[in-house]
Amino acid sequence: MEMTNNNDYIVIKAKENGVQVFGLTRGQDTKFHHTEKLDKGEILVVQFTDHTSAMKIRGKAQVQTKHGIVDTDN
Repeated sequence: MEMTNNNDYIVIKAKENGVQVFGLTRGQDTKFHHTEKLDKGEILVVQFTDHTSAMKIRGKAQVQTKHGIVDTDN
């Protein structure tokens, strides 16, 4: 079975030092496969891929997607 993705990008902007972004894998066992740590004002542009099905964001950040802007409630 071939996995597909829509190649949409999201933008994560850190609103404090130490914001963590975790990439989670696809498949039967969801695992962390990548982490990034951002400091205040830093921006990370990311996309979902055949290997990345979800992202977890820890800390105060703003997330911009084609669906709108979301601020974490930290």
